Formats: sequence, C-alpha cells, structure tokens
Amino acid sequence: MSSKLNRIVLTAALLATGAVASGCSAVDRLAAIGERPALTAIENPTTQPGYKPVQMPMPKPEAASYNANSLWRNGSRAFFKDQRAHQVGDILTVTVNFTDKANIANETQRSRTNKEDTGVTDFIGAKTITNPATAVLPGRVLTADSTSSSDGKGSVQRQENLQTSVAAVVTQLLPNGNLVVEGKQEIRVNFEVRELIVAGIVRPEDIQSDNTIDSSKIAQARIAYGGRGQITDVQQPRYGQQVLDVLLPF
Repeated sequence: MSSKLNRIVLTAALLATGAVASGCSAVDRLAAIGERPALTAIENPTTQPGYKPVQMPMPKPEAASYNANSLWRNGSRAFFKDQRAHQVGDILTVTVNFTDKANIANETQRSRTNKEDTGVTDFIGAKTITNPATAVLPGRVLTADSTSSSDGKGSVQRQENLQTSVAAVVTQLLPNGNLVVEGKQEIRVNFEVRELIVAGIVRPEDIQSDNTIDSSKIAQARIAYGGRGQITDVQQPRYGQQVLDVLLPF
C-alpha cells in the first residue's frame, strides 16, 4: 500500500512539474482546443517590444536648397511624380526569390606503418648464461611495430527554394536616403497559420518603376517563413523531450 501511495505521489509531482514548466502556454493551448488560430492585430512595428532604430554609419548631411518661386510644392502628389516609396509610411512590394543549393563533399585518408627490427638475436651472450638470467635478458636489442590510419568523410547537400511576395512598410528614413522596411504577412488555412516576415534596408534606386524590389537587393535582410497551428505543433517534440535534450549531457 505504501509503494502504491509513493507512486501516486511521484506521478502527481511529475505532472505538477510539467504543468509549471509549460506555464501559461499549455493553459492557452488547452483553452484554444477546437478553435481556429487567431490572427495577429495590425500594429505599429516601431512600438513592438524589442524594436530598435537601425544605426548605420552615415555621411555628413547636406543642406537642402529650395526655390522660392517654384510652382511645385515639396511632398505633394502629382500625376507625373515618381510614385515609388520614398518616405516613412509608404508601402512597397518585396519579391522574395530565394534559391539556394549547396553540394559539398570532403574526404581525407591517412595511413602510416612503421617497423623497427635490429636483427640481433643474442644480447650480450644471453645464450651462454643459464636460467633464470636468460628470462630477463631480451632476445633482440630493439623490435618495434606500429600502424596507424585514419579516414574522415563529410558531405553537405542542401537545396532551398522560396518564391513569394509581401508588402512592406517604410519604418525609417536614414540620413543618406536609404529606407528601412518591414513587412509581415499571415495566411490562415483551416487550423494552420503561415507567417512571412521581411525586414531590411532598401536603396531607393533599387526600387523598380512598379514599386517592387527583389529580396536579393535588400541589405541586412531578415526573412522568416514559418507557421503555427496544429500541423506545426505535431512536428515539434514535446516540451519534456526538449528539456531533456538541453539538460542531458549524453
């Protein structure tokens, strides 16, 4: 009876530990059973936790000159004016075209064999000395054999392909005219949400006439593509296994 009670107490303790380790995440997941994943509300990226303005080396700013009698007003929209993104709050389309393929194979082999033999079979007249001295004296002055070999192989095969588009918002205008952009797209299909995040620094000259830019021309590019939902949850190991993977040294 005592052993059974101990097992019950141990099981309860393990369950309590697991509940504490999972925290509010497990509670939220239990509350969301049968519900579709909620989409994130549209928010200002600059007010999000962890947001930091981009700091880059900039040339000295140059004073702008204006014509007092000009017929055109700075900042006004016109039919013939360039409609590409150029200031904070403007929107441009980022074409994500990421294709990466790597195939690397390395092999190193090494082998060495050594053998030393003096060929001297009678050490200081060992044959003329009776036992037990003959058991102590060596039959040869020096005999040594050694063999070593090593064989190392390594290979890397990787192929990635991502093609999509996402609208990004200009969040910052750098002193040299470059634009800091950030865009996020969420698509929900049944009980799975796919997320695409793009951020980086764009040069206005690289923006095409249709207000699009290729992801390969974005400096400091940060592109993330993933998801959350039932399928992603099944693909992840349980939190207990993740804890053991971190703590176990073998």
